[in-house]
Amino acid sequence: MLRYHTVPVTAFQQNCSIVWCDETMEAAVIDPGGELPRLRAECARLGVTLKQILLTHAHIDHAGATGTLAREDGLPIVGPHPDDRFWIDALPRQSQMFRFPPAEAFLPDRWLDDGDTVQVGRCTLAVRHCPGHTPGHVVFHSAEAKRAFVGDVLFAGSIGRTDFPGGDHATLIASITGRLWPMGDDTVFIPGHGPESSFGQERRSNPYVGGT
Repeated sequence: MLRYHTVPVTAFQQNCSIVWCDETMEAAVIDPGGELPRLRAECARLGVTLKQILLTHAHIDHAGATGTLAREDGLPIVGPHPDDRFWIDALPRQSQMFRFPPAEAFLPDRWLDDGDTVQVGRCTLAVRHCPGHTPGHVVFHSAEAKRAFVGDVLFAGSIGRTDFPGGDHATLIASITGRLWPMGDDTVFIPGHGPESSFGQERRSNPYVGGT
C-alpha cells in the first residue's frame, strides 16, 4: 500500500510529499521545492529509501531544489508534462525573482503524459495531465490508497491561479471536472498548499467548482 508524509517547505509553505511503498520501503519525493536537509532527515526518520523525484509542475516553490537533489543523490527526475519545459528553463530566473536559493537547471529523465503510470516500489501511481495552472501540470493518483497529489490544480475551498504565463481558467476548470472528479468523491487529495480535502467535499462546497 502507498503511504505518504507531507512536509511543507519554502517560504511559500509548499506541500512536498514523501510517498513510499510499505512493502519495499522505496520512496519518491513529490515536488521538492526546497529545504533538502529537512527532507532527507524526514526520509531517514521514516526509514525509507529515496529512489526518484516526481514533479507536478515546474514553479519555483515546487521544483526549486529538484536539480540539486537529483545531482547530489543520483536520483532520476520524472515529470512534469513537456509543456512545462519553459518553466523549467526559467527556474534560475524564478529563484532570483522570488528570492529563493539558486535553482539548478535540469532536464527530466522522463517526461509524463496523460495516462502514464509511475511505479513507487510495488505501488502504481496513475498520471493525469491537468493543465490550466501551468500547461504541463500533472497529477499523481493512487486508486488503491484513494489519494491524489494534485499540486496547484485544486485546493480546499479554492483553485489554482491562472494568471501566470501559460495559465488558462477555462482549461483549469475542465481539468478539475473532467479528470479529477472521475477519481471519486471519496478520494482525498493533497494540494500544493494548505490542508487536505476530498473531491466530494469540493464538489459540494468549493465556490469555484462546487456543483460541477
